[in-house]
Amino acid sequence: MRSHFDRLPLVIGVALCASCAVGPHYHKPEAPANASYSPAPLPEVSTGAEVHGGEAQHLISDRDIPFEWWQLFQSPALNALVAQAFKTNPTVTAAQAALAQAKELVRAQRGFYYPSVGAGFQAERVKVAGNNTQSSSLGIQGNGENLGQPLQPAAPLYYQFYTAGLTVGFVPDVFGANRRQVESLTAQRDAQRFALEATYITLASNVVGAAVQEASLRAQIEATQQIIAADEKSLQILRDQFQLGFAMRIDVAAQEAALAQAQTALPPLQKQLEQTRDRIRALVGNLPNQEVPETFELDALQLPPELPVSLPASIIDQRPDVRAAEAQLHAANAQVGVAVAAMLPQFPITGTLGGNAAQIPLLFRSGGPFWTLVGGVTQPVFAGGTLLHTKRAASAALKQAAAQYQNTVITAYQNVADTLHASLSDADALAGAVETENAAKVAYDLTRRQMEVGYVNYLILLNAETTYQQALQTRVQAQAARFSDTVALFQALGGGWWNRKEVAAR
Repeated sequence: MRSHFDRLPLVIGVALCASCAVGPHYHKPEAPANASYSPAPLPEVSTGAEVHGGEAQHLISDRDIPFEWWQLFQSPALNALVAQAFKTNPTVTAAQAALAQAKELVRAQRGFYYPSVGAGFQAERVKVAGNNTQSSSLGIQGNGENLGQPLQPAAPLYYQFYTAGLTVGFVPDVFGANRRQVESLTAQRDAQRFALEATYITLASNVVGAAVQEASLRAQIEATQQIIAADEKSLQILRDQFQLGFAMRIDVAAQEAALAQAQTALPPLQKQLEQTRDRIRALVGNLPNQEVPETFELDALQLPPELPVSLPASIIDQRPDVRAAEAQLHAANAQVGVAVAAMLPQFPITGTLGGNAAQIPLLFRSGGPFWTLVGGVTQPVFAGGTLLHTKRAASAALKQAAAQYQNTVITAYQNVADTLHASLSDADALAGAVETENAAKVAYDLTRRQMEVGYVNYLILLNAETTYQQALQTRVQAQAARFSDTVALFQALGGGWWNRKEVAAR
């Protein structure tokens, strides 16, 4: 018995040495050749404007991105809000749990590399039927006639029987089915890891974007309130002139309509502000009635003077969505091998060592022990086409994953290109908006003074006032767009997840 079991590791070792993982071997996709963010070279410096948030930004090629990129806005309130969101937002907890689950599934699948061992014990208590007889107790003699002695029951009437055993089962991974399954689960674990990094990046971008939106809305509300105050002042002047006969009633009515229109623009802005505050509360894991102490103004945010621009070849390594799509491609590739291996033979090996006895102390004494060693081959012969179509489905899933990866890469480059073009274009737009606002403000102030002394009529003033109001709102929106573009660029470039402390420490 010992000699047979001594040969078992040798048999297993030979089988493993001769094994091979069937199916296509995975090769990491290469970065797109000659990729760039635009057909023509982009400017290295954006346009500047004489207003807060209008500073020129320098685009620095191949500069690394810090994970805490939001700290470049130099807002302690913003830093605290992002830190709180990382701790309390449930999407982070969900992503961490998904990653933990994926890791455990990999560990569980690796367990199939080892033999399975089971121990069993069975105890029997048996009563023998009383109508059985024994020839030694029947007294049968000669021609077999009963000599008058009574029938005796079988003995013993009761007995017990014990069986204890240890079973070892092992299926050598001859064609690599388990290795491919582990490979697939490992790739899915990597996909979950990049999904977690994407969760951090998206959450930080949403928090910073919401803060910028709040600051923009507050600035627009302030500008609208200034417009309302100016309209009220103009209306009072017109009413005084109407009382003195220097203005017509139609002019007063037109100014009243302009004031009402300006006042009508205020509630939608206030509604958006409250909804933005609700969103900020939700991002940090709060309910709508749980206030967040941090508030944001455009003047309290500093526009980063330098923006990193990663090399195009680095995008596929920096973007977590691209890395997750690549991991899904790897998993789909391994699943083809799993499907192929399912069509090939398996070589199960089972060994049993145990003992039988009527008494527990005698289980493993002389005569009680027993053992078995069984090896076999199983080959699927007919399964109604299930295995064939499963393989074809795995091959189709691999093609799908490859196409999805390619689409993700294209989208990633498009995102970076869009944000770069937006940063440069919105800088030009802000510079133009500032010039337009300044000119409109001068024209409005001069026209109002002329109307007060009777040099121009009200219609000219109303036209100048409308032009200035539109220019003021446009400037505030363009001012906020510079901050939003910066947020979008950091997100598009990957958000620096590789510099997160937990990742950098690996």
